[in-house]
Amino acid sequence: MSASTTTSTTTGREAPLRVAVIVGSVREGRQGRAVTDWFLGAAAGHDDLSFDVVDLVDLDLPLVMPGWGGTPAPETVAALAGVSPRLAAADAFVVVTPEYNHSFPAALKNFVDWHHPEWQAKPVGFVSYGGLAGGIRAVEQLRLVFAELHATTVRDSVSLHGPWSGLGEDGAPRDAAVCEGAAKGMLGQLAWWGRALRTARAAHPYQG
Repeated sequence: MSASTTTSTTTGREAPLRVAVIVGSVREGRQGRAVTDWFLGAAAGHDDLSFDVVDLVDLDLPLVMPGWGGTPAPETVAALAGVSPRLAAADAFVVVTPEYNHSFPAALKNFVDWHHPEWQAKPVGFVSYGGLAGGIRAVEQLRLVFAELHATTVRDSVSLHGPWSGLGEDGAPRDAAVCEGAAKGMLGQLAWWGRALRTARAAHPYQG
């Protein structure tokens, strides 16, 4: 699937909501991209949403950040130039994350920290996977991070509990009906908040 996937052209008065889907794992042997592809398939019926996949494995952002008022290295500026405008253009986000040691991957935190205004006054949904908890503990910590960044996380999320009960070796859930229902619920909330906040930002630019 290409980096940018549009479910359909606009059929109503409103343009489709632009949703950036962030693949949060860069680990060797990861299932994150397979889980993302499953999620995009489950979301295919939402004609009012368009999706842009941001895969962190394609980025090279350093862990060392410049001091306050400093300037990143030229190679970092180039890397950010390829991704930051995509986040700025997004109306909403979906973060696909595994759970590592009761938390989320360091590469994902680093990516989040390299941005700030791009997240503000926008909704964030989650698709998590891993172990008996299905990545829920990673999501709960991410909610705290995005709250600090003035983003709004939606209540419902999608959690794939594998490999024992929910996540197959191909990254697709074994209980597809239940998981697709969870994805539908999360996307419904994301779309509502996405439209409401897009309208609010247009009428009153957010001052974070």
